[in-house]
Amino acid sequence: MDPRTLDEWFVGEVLPLEAALMRFLRRNWRSEADIVDLRQEVYARVCEAAQAAQPINTKAFVFTTARNLLIDRMRHARVVPLEVAVDLDGWGAADEVTPDRHVTARDELRRLQAGLDQLPARCREVVVLRKIEGLSQREVAARMGIREDTVERQTAHGMRALADFMLGGPGRIRRAVAASKRGVAP
Repeated sequence: MDPRTLDEWFVGEVLPLEAALMRFLRRNWRSEADIVDLRQEVYARVCEAAQAAQPINTKAFVFTTARNLLIDRMRHARVVPLEVAVDLDGWGAADEVTPDRHVTARDELRRLQAGLDQLPARCREVVVLRKIEGLSQREVAARMGIREDTVERQTAHGMRALADFMLGGPGRIRRAVAASKRGVAP
């Protein structure tokens, strides 16, 4: 896209989305001081991508770009607050925040917390460190004084139990019974 066409497209289709974009960024980012910089980064990414090809659905493109930017920033920070992870799921309707969506998101967060509370203490700590705080297996193992393979097993058990709980099951950890304990020859 030539520079003049890009400028016209940006002014005509992207800038009118600014108010909704700012609401989306404020709702999904914890630091108000970063919001203006995030908006500028979204604009820069949108313009850079549009130089190659103009997006068909500008609104979806802008909000997908914003969502991806926030995800990139959270990955770099290595800490993902639970509230942010839940709010990002609703990115498609950024300017249509309804009381029902807010209540549903809070209920899901409470349900996730209830599922975490049901896990055994060590398993819960591993899941929180790995999946919420974003630590590596090695970092979790070092912090907790356990082996990396234990971190891997506890993460798998905990995530399966959480998924079961979130889908309406009891959320209990189910460990495979070793063949020798069942009386089956190896």
